[in-house]
Amino acid sequence: MRARPSDHFDGRRFVNPTGIAGQPFSAVPRMLMEPRAKWPAWIDDPPRRPAPLDGAAAVVTPVGHATFLIQTAAGNILTDPMYSTRAGPFNLAGPRRVRPPAVGFDDLPPIAVVLLSHNHYDHCDRATLARLAKRFDPIVVTPIGNGPLARSCGLRRVEELDWWQAAAAPPLSVTLTPAYHFSARTPFDRNRALWGGFVIGAGGRTIYFAGDTAYGPFFADVRRRSPPIDLALLPIGAYEPRWFMHVVHMNPAEAVQAHRDLEAQLSVAMHYGTFQLTPEGIDEPVRALEEACRTQQVPLSRFRALPFGESLRVG
Repeated sequence: MRARPSDHFDGRRFVNPTGIAGQPFSAVPRMLMEPRAKWPAWIDDPPRRPAPLDGAAAVVTPVGHATFLIQTAAGNILTDPMYSTRAGPFNLAGPRRVRPPAVGFDDLPPIAVVLLSHNHYDHCDRATLARLAKRFDPIVVTPIGNGPLARSCGLRRVEELDWWQAAAAPPLSVTLTPAYHFSARTPFDRNRALWGGFVIGAGGRTIYFAGDTAYGPFFADVRRRSPPIDLALLPIGAYEPRWFMHVVHMNPAEAVQAHRDLEAQLSVAMHYGTFQLTPEGIDEPVRALEEACRTQQVPLSRFRALPFGESLRVG
């Protein structure tokens, strides 16, 4: 699929409507010099088996980072699948995961649909995609420009979307929504592929997966253009230092504001506690989330950091 010039595509590269799509590479060395909290080398959490659907509209299980298993009667979904040890080129470089996937790959039920929000290594892992292609041959729904990468992993059924487009191929409703982020696999392909989130309809319920994003006014647009959101999956981690990350990732306070903008019945946190991408401590995002909920008068029961591997019934 070819993109047409728009408020997020200038004819050559994708942009955010704010005009900012990530920080320049020249800022990266300064960011890497920031003091970093020490994370544990490994957390030996035993994997769990996902709960059965048992008549629910959906059962949602956090696998780790931005990977969720979403079971529905129409088919099972996996978001931003990442089962490798490192988030980097050839799985040899980049941050190392500190806890195993909370649902073992061999314990996954049949996967009908993969939602791939963008091409960063911690969200788009070639080794995991190749395993999924070989075992399940799923449909992949992804923003414009990510199709060639997905197909190179052996995935045959790939549908590329622009923001606000609905997918035709999956057995359930999927619409691509905006995000404020950027894309790159190398220094030479920056913002050649689009990024986004997804609104999913399942059994009369609506689930929103934000992907990877900074805070922006589009959350209110998602609410206006979607059915009432029963569950929002929102990133809360990898937000420091703010001078660098504010155009890339939300911090927990902004995630709570996004929850309010979406008017979500319930939000579940993601994008924390698995890979140390930025300086904050491993437990800091959850502590900051709880404080932001108190400050913004959102009940802690309405925005949860669900234990990895714990299944949540929707409907």
